[in-house]
Amino acid sequence: MGAKWEDSWHASDILESKRHREEEICHDARKNCTSCKCPREAHDVCHEEWVSVRSRLGLKGDESNGPIGVDPRERGLAWAPPGLPSHKVEEYFSMLPEIAVPRLGTPGERHRDRQLAIQLPKQDLARAYCRHLDPKHASSADDFMAARNEIALDIGSVQEVPERDLAFVFQECGVCESSLKYGSLAVSASKLGLLYHPTCFRCTDCKELLVDLAYCVHDDMLFCERHYAEQLKPRCAACDELIFSGEYTKAMNKDWHSGHFCCWQCDESLTGQRYVLRDEHPYCIKCYESVFANGCEECNKIIGIDSKDLSYKDKHWHEACFLCNRCRVSLVDKQFGSKVDKIYCGNCYDSQFASRCDGCGEIFRAGTKKMEYKTRQWHEKCFCCVVCKNPIGTKSFIPREQEIYCAGCYEDKFATRCVKCNKIITSGGVTYKNEPWHRDCFTCSNCNNSLAGQRFTSRDDKPYCADCFGELFAKRCTACSKPITGIGGTRFISFEDRHWHNDCFICAGCKTSLVGRGFITDADDIICPECAKMKLM
Repeated sequence: MGAKWEDSWHASDILESKRHREEEICHDARKNCTSCKCPREAHDVCHEEWVSVRSRLGLKGDESNGPIGVDPRERGLAWAPPGLPSHKVEEYFSMLPEIAVPRLGTPGERHRDRQLAIQLPKQDLARAYCRHLDPKHASSADDFMAARNEIALDIGSVQEVPERDLAFVFQECGVCESSLKYGSLAVSASKLGLLYHPTCFRCTDCKELLVDLAYCVHDDMLFCERHYAEQLKPRCAACDELIFSGEYTKAMNKDWHSGHFCCWQCDESLTGQRYVLRDEHPYCIKCYESVFANGCEECNKIIGIDSKDLSYKDKHWHEACFLCNRCRVSLVDKQFGSKVDKIYCGNCYDSQFASRCDGCGEIFRAGTKKMEYKTRQWHEKCFCCVVCKNPIGTKSFIPREQEIYCAGCYEDKFATRCVKCNKIITSGGVTYKNEPWHRDCFTCSNCNNSLAGQRFTSRDDKPYCADCFGELFAKRCTACSKPITGIGGTRFISFEDRHWHNDCFICAGCKTSLVGRGFITDADDIICPECAKMKLM
């Protein structure tokens, strides 16, 4: 059997007989589901007592569709504005949000059912449905309902906007005050003599479209019946009925019949009793403690609302039970440590479990902040740079062997520096004779042009580009007078104090190469033997 209400049922209960439903109906004062405690409007509900809303409101007259007399269900609708032809009905619903169109078998039909239950609660409309009305206040209820029906309650009608006169073809909506175009559809509220856009015909309080155009008027404003009634009478938050008694309970910013302000769990009255509010619902002390109170880790008893609940890592203690597991001293407002789900005072924790600082060698006392890196740990004040002694805290640091350095001190002590300018090389350095240089600092010792990526040689441990080295230090060819550098594997020939490039070592007469051949000197020249013979002949 599904959840049941005082005036509505789950859809699964519709097929049950009326007798069976009445036997199974919930008799407690709350208008909530007995199974899940959700509000009744959250469920699909059924209303069988009044098919006609006009009948439900206790109004006289006919709610048929006028001369056309077409049943809305023949159009696939649970309800339609009376008196409109089919094409106008569709035009009217096209002006509304889809959820407000009560087509059979759609969310719109279920939305209408819920709005009927919310906006037109039947306990407001007929005293027969007031289960908690004291007989001595029955006449007050009758007077209220009669006055409301006579003065405030009515059903709007849908009509085309009439032409006012030749000069004005527009009229204004009674809510938004914007124009209503001649010939368009509007809702007429005869109690106020005003027209409204279909989407503006809403309750001033809940802002919902007025279901089936049923409305009440108060201070020249539109209300659904529920919120009209609440302008004049308090409503019990438990049974959802209007309160006609002068004596009632106010709690949690709501009104309650005396005796209806009950524990959400056991339904016992809380009027004049202590209670605890949890998730916007009131609980008696007993139920709250049985459902929500925590158990004490020490004594295993419930921590009641009159006891202070001390907690640590999802565990809870009575204030008097919050003791050191070893020496039993109270830990309230004291530093303590935890080990294997047990709590200890500072002295007991230190003596049994405390580790020592890798900086000063002292123990970490309970509650002391600890800085850790890999397998090592320090007091916060001991975690400092070995050079400048400044605490590192959460700043970056660099470990080296067993020491910790701040970034600045590490660079000063260990960073690679250029042998020329002594500044740190951050990227793109050059190594020459196992010494580092900036690329821009590695230059020819003579012309200062960069040697990075260029051919160079050295003399007296100083680097020189090929051109400067040749000009300054290389032997010169006797034939062409250019330097013989030897760079790139250039071969040369020496004889006595003279030197030649391989290509320049040629006979002065026939110009043939003398490399690997015999030759004869002739003053400053060298000649081949054949040219020498010819010169002697």
